[in-house]
Amino acid sequence: MPTDSEYEPSAWPWVRDQVDEYESSGGQRGNTLLDTGMPVVIVTTRGNKSGKVRKMALMRVEHEGSYALVASMGGAPKHPVWYYNLKADPTKVLIQDGPEPFEFDVRETEGDERAEWWDRAVAAYPPYAEYQEKTDRRIPVLVATRRR
Repeated sequence: MPTDSEYEPSAWPWVRDQVDEYESSGGQRGNTLLDTGMPVVIVTTRGNKSGKVRKMALMRVEHEGSYALVASMGGAPKHPVWYYNLKADPTKVLIQDGPEPFEFDVRETEGDERAEWWDRAVAAYPPYAEYQEKTDRRIPVLVATRRR
């Protein structure tokens, strides 16, 4: 699991603060994106270069116990670093959606499955559609399935 390594908080203060608030309150606080009121989950990975534990808040896109992890980076021209962490080690992932984290396996979606999860993601967080329009890259949609 990612937690067996040293944790290196995000360089972005708002991400670091939100993760701290979420985890310290068992998901009772820090569970929405800034002032939007839209729910987030905390995703824990291992850095693909550093090996250190990384944590970030991502929009909560849940369906039947699985989660979409949308690598939008606000429509930037490149993928977020966490995307590469997940691709490098898709079985070392924790997602916290409430009081405690659980282990997940992650895979990237394609075709009809991607379209279905993309629609769910846009329904949960409409700015994703704008982000896709802003960039030439196809925004990756990964699906996290809880390990039993």
